[in-house]
Amino acid sequence: MKALIRGVWHSRVIDRDAYDRARSEQPEGLFRDWVSADPTARFPAAPGRYHLYVSYACPFAHRTILYRSLLGLEKVLPVSVLHPRWGGPGGWTFTPDPAFPEATVDHVGGHQALWQIYGKARGDYTGKVTVPLLWDRREETIVSDESADIMRMMDLGFAAFGESGRSFYPARLRDEIDALGGMIRRRVNGGVYRAGFAADQQAYDRALADFYAALDALEEQLADGRPYLLGKTATEADWLLFPTLVRLDAAYAGALKINARRLTDYPNLDRHTRRLYAWPGVAETVKLNHVKRHYYDDLGVTNPDIVPPGPATPFEAAA
Repeated sequence: MKALIRGVWHSRVIDRDAYDRARSEQPEGLFRDWVSADPTARFPAAPGRYHLYVSYACPFAHRTILYRSLLGLEKVLPVSVLHPRWGGPGGWTFTPDPAFPEATVDHVGGHQALWQIYGKARGDYTGKVTVPLLWDRREETIVSDESADIMRMMDLGFAAFGESGRSFYPARLRDEIDALGGMIRRRVNGGVYRAGFAADQQAYDRALADFYAALDALEEQLADGRPYLLGKTATEADWLLFPTLVRLDAAYAGALKINARRLTDYPNLDRHTRRLYAWPGVAETVKLNHVKRHYYDDLGVTNPDIVPPGPATPFEAAA
């Protein structure tokens, strides 16, 4: 694990107890503030005030890249893009590279690594360094590093500035979106990591079974022919799901050993993913070269004691 401990960067955390103690001394809810449409709020929405740090490799950052495009916020919310390689001593870094031309420098502070931005926001910070990250230029601090919150801020807080006029969180569906989105976040988005980072075979088997059970439920939800998870309208729930499904075969099957079934084994989810991919502005956000470079980097998830089931191949079927 790479992390900051009381403001000092550790490319490999050796003393996990020291890390946990330092985390327990930190205020709860750090970096979970909110950009609001209310001009009197501490963080009022305003064009150019905020900056988004992202990686095309990370599914959580991908959500915010999607929303920036779908909601027409490109002129309002500028971005800096991290290099997909994470396994080096600096973790997430700003490394321009001809092989990944989307990767940029830090357009705000000129930092070399993302951990330096966390350190600037709080000099004694303890924790992991993650994307996405929403930065406030005026107060020079991190507003939030929680992707689902940033999505909601972009939809609601920045609504007056988006060029698309869309919202994926309509008032009439909010209870349903919250319920379904919560399941997707816990069991699908988080499920791949619970399986991929499992410490032993039993934990892996449980996590994998729960992940596929969640996909089974979503497959059934689409069985009536509806185009989107909650009916005829694409909502936040669809976009929470999309980044995981586009990575399923390309990265998770190999790097995280999520290989019992392919996306095509779920025909309704496969069609759903392709339908979302066809939205204007979406395909440009899917950079599978970044995804593969990242997940086949040194992520520390390869446990030789865990054996994945692999896809079932009916060799006995007639040729």
